[in-house]
Amino acid sequence: MKKPLTLIAVVLLCSACAPAASTGTTPASSSGASPTASAPVSLSANSGPQAPGGTVPATIGIAWDQASKDAAVDAAENAMTDFARPTLDEKQWANDLARWLTPQATADYSSVDPSNIPSSRVTGAATLSVDETNGYGATASVPTNAGTYTLQLLRTGKDAPWKVNRLTPPAS
Repeated sequence: MKKPLTLIAVVLLCSACAPAASTGTTPASSSGASPTASAPVSLSANSGPQAPGGTVPATIGIAWDQASKDAAVDAAENAMTDFARPTLDEKQWANDLARWLTPQATADYSSVDPSNIPSSRVTGAATLSVDETNGYGATASVPTNAGTYTLQLLRTGKDAPWKVNRLTPPAS
């Protein structure tokens, strides 16, 4: 009794996997025309533009103004001032610095031992480098007694505070 049931199960399984036979007529093809794309094909970076017309938008979201630039410089100088304190205990150093950092940077710098930081003071004003077409990010150079650090600054909106995402030490 077991063998016929197994045989029936195998036949049903195989018939379920087999392609269905066509029972109707084949639809008539249109006058040999091939389908057309609804939009032009996007090319790769090395083969041409991917945006229509190959242009970049004039600005990406936020236009730069002097208040934005001033706020970015202030954030960079304040962050670097709190960063360049190698004699502070680790917990106090991390807590003070965190107010200037993005969430990712807070996580990244939470395990830093401040005694390993070569700079102990900011020695001049920060200089800002901006991309006028992108108001969400900037780079600041901040001079210290150990050389010039480069800080990546980000914000999430025009009225959002600038936060430091990365502090890059001077090249040795």
